[in-house]
This record gives sequence, structure tokens and C-alpha cells, in this order.
Amino acid sequence: MAIFPFILLKNKGQKNDAVLINHERIHLRQQLELLIFPFYLLYLLNYLVLLIKYKNHYQAYFNIIFEKEAYAAQQDLNYLKQRKFFSWLRYL
Repeated sequence: MAIFPFILLKNKGQKNDAVLINHERIHLRQQLELLIFPFYLLYLLNYLVLLIKYKNHYQAYFNIIFEKEAYAAQQDLNYLKQRKFFSWLRYL
């Protein structure tokens, strides 16, 4: 879980999971772009709207715009070097 400026992990072994760390770093970048607090507000609002729409936590979570970007790019360990500002907007 990414809570600026930290990445919180369940266990120490996850520190070696480059894909997971990349996913969370993408969230840190998203948070910075939105000056941190608005990110959390938009994230929660997006989740609640999707929860009403899908009536399912997992579907709602995986369709949050910020998660869509992070999951789509998590395998590309160079993504943040080339990522454009507000790239999450394409997932609206």
C-alpha cells in the first residue's frame, strides 16, 4: 500500500518483488500529481461509485482509475521514466 511518501508492505519478502514495488511507486506518482490529499478523495469517491455500480468489492477495486493504470503498467519497470503527467486520466 502506498501512503505518501511510504510504501507499506505485509512482510519483508515483498521488498524484493519488483513488480509490486513498481505498482506502488506508480501510486506515489499519482498522489504527487494530485498534491496527495485530493488523490485519496478521488480514489475513495471512484471506489464508492464503482461499488454501487458493480455491487462487488473486487470489481470496484480493479476498476478504480488509479488501479487500472498501476496494474496496466506494473510489469514495465521503466514505466515511471517515460510516464506522462496525469496518465491515469486515460482510464476514465
